[in-house]
Amino acid sequence: MPYSLMSSLKRRWFRWLAVTLLVVGLPAGCSVLQHKERELLFRIEPGQASWFQGLPAGVQELELRPRSFTEEQSLHAWWWPAKRADAPAILYLHGVRWNLTGQMFRIEQLHAMGYSVLAVDYRGFGQSRGDLPSETTVYEDARIAWERFAQLQPQAGKRLIFGHSLGGAVAVELARELAQQATDTGEPVPARGLILESTFTSLGDIAAVVADTRLPVRWLLSQKFDSLDKIKDVGMPLLLVHGLDDRYVPPRFSEQLFDAAREPKTLLLVPGASHNNSMRLAGQRYRQAIEGLL
Repeated sequence: MPYSLMSSLKRRWFRWLAVTLLVVGLPAGCSVLQHKERELLFRIEPGQASWFQGLPAGVQELELRPRSFTEEQSLHAWWWPAKRADAPAILYLHGVRWNLTGQMFRIEQLHAMGYSVLAVDYRGFGQSRGDLPSETTVYEDARIAWERFAQLQPQAGKRLIFGHSLGGAVAVELARELAQQATDTGEPVPARGLILESTFTSLGDIAAVVADTRLPVRWLLSQKFDSLDKIKDVGMPLLLVHGLDDRYVPPRFSEQLFDAAREPKTLLLVPGASHNNSMRLAGQRYRQAIEGLL
């Protein structure tokens, strides 16, 4: 789909949401409006991405079903171990719209760098079963994926968390929770670093940009994804990556997150990169930045 058409549709979605909330005058807690908000936010594409060419050799498909899930709920995940048995591992958390089949190109690049990768679809995406996702459920799904990830890579110093786009907000929440648990128990943080690519400060901020409106969208959204308020509490080395030609999420959001985060932290801005190709265009710089976390 051409960018201009996609951008126009996205603006219409957010404008529709904002105007409906204002005109109808209902609180954001209204279940009908919350459901529509979540539909507009996650925009889940059914089936496989058109560019998906199948699973590479060595990828293991997993089904995660904790006791808290009902019979109709499960998480579908891919575990792709590196060739080196002692290689560091990455927990991959994706953004909206595309399921794992739309993420394979980025997962392949991480694996080619020598990392094992565990990638998970949130409930409602791909082969993961469950209702329409929400901010609460994707946070829960990330915690469930983390539990399996910690089993697959038992060495805390070799664990990295990666979040792309909205997955960055999910990754920030997971890292913040892990840091808080470590503080409460007096133990070290159980991960070595956090990688955020093409992410944003809060859903309200990105909604205002996409909708190109001065309406108080942030006050009306029930889904917050407020990374700016949490980033100072992640408790582990941080790498922020953003393409300078990102037409969906302005790179200034990563700059704002970087300013709010505590050391150690690194900001990698990639000239010419869009929302999805920073890893490919940055090449060796990206690889070195990840290695710097370790």
